[in-house]
Parts: sequence; C-alpha cells; structure tokens
Amino acid sequence: MKIYANIYILLLSLIVYTSCTGQNKTDLPKDDIISRKKHGIPIAPNNITRNIKQDRKGNIWIAAFDGIFRYDGTSFTNITNRVTSARFFSVLEDRSGNFWFSSVGSGVFYYDGKSFRNFTTKNGLANDRVTEIYEDRNGIIWFSTESGASRFDGKSFRNFTTKDGLPSNNVNWIMEDKTGKFWVATQAGVYIYDGKTGTILTHNGTPFTNVRTIIEDKLGNIWLGGQDGLWRYNGGIFIRYTTSFVGYIYEDKTGNIWISANSAIKKKLVNDLPTNNNDSSWTISRYNKNSLQDNEVLPELIKTNEEMIFGIMEANDEAILFGTLHGVYRYDGKTFTDFKANSQIF
Repeated sequence: MKIYANIYILLLSLIVYTSCTGQNKTDLPKDDIISRKKHGIPIAPNNITRNIKQDRKGNIWIAAFDGIFRYDGTSFTNITNRVTSARFFSVLEDRSGNFWFSSVGSGVFYYDGKSFRNFTTKNGLANDRVTEIYEDRNGIIWFSTESGASRFDGKSFRNFTTKDGLPSNNVNWIMEDKTGKFWVATQAGVYIYDGKTGTILTHNGTPFTNVRTIIEDKLGNIWLGGQDGLWRYNGGIFIRYTTSFVGYIYEDKTGNIWISANSAIKKKLVNDLPTNNNDSSWTISRYNKNSLQDNEVLPELIKTNEEMIFGIMEANDEAILFGTLHGVYRYDGKTFTDFKANSQIF
C-alpha cells in the first residue's frame, strides 16, 4: 500500500495542467510555503523583478522571473513554483479579488486563490509574451503583447493590431483615462481611442517613440515615459521634464511623481539580457508635486547607479518598493533595505 501511495503522490506532482472549458486549470496545493533550505526553491524573489502591487488585504504581490510571490507582512509564498517555471512580468488584482499574471512566453495565468487557468494563443490571446495587464471601468481585462492588444471579456479574446489603427503591434501599455479614452503605448507611437475613432498622439507632428508607461495623475494630466523621456500632457500643452529613457512612472498618495530612468553613466551589467539601454546605470527620481508646474526644477535623485529599475509602488506604510535585476528593495524615506531579507544594503 505504501508503494501505491508514493506512486499516487508522484503522479499528482507531475500533473500541471488539466482541461477546463477550453482553458488549462491546475489546483494549487494548500500548503505552498516551501522551505528554501529543504527544497532549494526560492521563497523570495532573487531574479529580475518587473512589477509590484499591493492587494486590498494589504498583501504585496511580486511578479519576477523566478515566480509570482506573495508577501503577507511576515513571510513570502512562491505562488507559482509548483504550477509553472514561467518568467513573469506583471500582476493585477481584478475587481472580484482574483489575480492575473502575465508571463514571457507562457501567456497569462488567472488565479482565484485556489486554482489556476492558463490562457495562451490557443485560447485566442494575441501573443504568449505579455507585458502589462489592465482592467477597465467595465471590468474588461486588457493585455499588452508583442502582437497587439488583447481584450478579454470573461469568455473570449478580441485582438487589436495595426489593422485596427495601432501604430505598431508591439504594445507596451494600455490605460483608460477618466473620460473613457483608451491610451495604447506601442514601440512606434501612442494610439488614443475614444470609443468611435482613433488617433496617434503627436508633438509638433512627430509621434512618440517606444513609450513604456502612461499614467493619469490625480489632476487629470497624462504622463508619458519612454525613449523620448518624460512628458506631461494636459490635453493641449506638452511639457518635457527629461530626455533620458524612462521605464516606469508612478504617482504616490501625496501627488509626487516617481520615475525610473537610465543615466549617462555606463555600468557593466552581469546578466544575459539584450543591451536595450541596459549598459547604462539607472536612477529613481522624485518630482515634488509643488514643483511640477516648472519643468526647469530638477527632481530629487533617490537612488543612483542601479543596474536596472522596473516597477515602483508605494505600500500602505508609505514605503516605496521597486524591482531590480536581483529582487525587490524598499525605501522608507531615509534608507534602502533588501526587501526579502530586511537587511540594510547601504
């Protein structure tokens, strides 16, 4: 009987996906907090960390190349290590409290707290390389992919490409503003759709190149960050704040604008990524809300000489968390600590 029990356990561990109404579904083991010493599986992100979010219960969710991690204030749980070895880009908690994870080459994963569903091109997703995820005001989930924008209504996908007016199929970001307009950032420009017609955003007749992030601030201004630097747009006037490549923009609770950008200082990076601006060191800067009207006022440099900096997030305790090539770091306004180890790094 013991032999049969062992075989049964082995078979269970090998089952990763089972068919469920056209999507892949996998039950998550109840106890998924794995001891690193016992199993050799990272319990906290140590690899490229692209995105950090805090859910409505206060848990921190981290999308990294070594898995999706949840931090409850005490310990980390590697949510995906028994389900997939995919590298993750982004995480989203939808209005129902369920989670979506985007990956590099494995599509998107839906997690209801108990089981997973994996959506890929076989289910209608535009591309299995998915960067960002967005939920609009109607509860529709949007995915930014390398082959267009994918819209999921809970039943099926609809994809939007250059045939629909996008300037490029390589989509980096999707956002809906307060007026209901959709902003789609691509490598070749920003597409704005008002529900009837679409236009490509230009400045002096020139479209923006490789915009990576678009946000709408508390006052309704649109911020663009990418190859052409950091811009603010109020619907009529453009203001440029920096010419450096900007990878991420974040507005904190106070109204300050945080950005990650690369600098002119060259730094030899130890990773297997393509160059793509990775040969320069990166910085985190903060633009004080009281000085945003004057683009001549320089921002406060918060962190310099970092290999790369990805997602930025303000936690409930007002600390700033940001992703790097080696996991997550925390800034409390004075010092930086390694978030996973809670140890001061400088």
